[in-house]
Amino acid sequence: MPSKHRSSNIAAMENLGFGDLTVLGPMEEWPVGRLFGAASRLAGPVVWRIVEKHGISPAGFFLLRLLVVEDGLRPSECAKRLLVTPATITSVVDTLERNGHVRRERSYRDRRGVMLRITDEGRRLLAEKSQPIGRDLHELYDVVEEGDEAAVRRFLLNLIKQFENYPEGKPGKGDSA
Repeated sequence: MPSKHRSSNIAAMENLGFGDLTVLGPMEEWPVGRLFGAASRLAGPVVWRIVEKHGISPAGFFLLRLLVVEDGLRPSECAKRLLVTPATITSVVDTLERNGHVRRERSYRDRRGVMLRITDEGRRLLAEKSQPIGRDLHELYDVVEEGDEAAVRRFLLNLIKQFENYPEGKPGKGDSA
């Protein structure tokens, strides 16, 4: 009989669009790729809850982080990089701008274009929130036992290489070309 914890994990994954996972058998027997996919899908909502716990919207936090590294991006580029809709970016920027954390500027190259700029107040907010959020994220991901770390690291590095080298537009197995 499955434990209550395992049942809630499977239910959570079914709610993310995985369908009936009981046909795969116990999670402990799933292929590594399936486990990684499940962990990846579950990570997003948990990370967002951690950020929210610190009193900042996740989309706002990640937008500020993006702008602190590369200031002066177009809203559409921010939406693309953060994997959110342009409408979400507009709403987030409206709030951040109202609170003095970002400002919109006309593009020097294309006067019709808008660029997003982080303000000093936005940098202060990011500095204040990043360390406690980082601690919570470190605690969340601190699950690898010392003896397993090398193997997990190799797996993740190999997977990252696989993702980086995957050709754009290449159909997956079962896709029609």
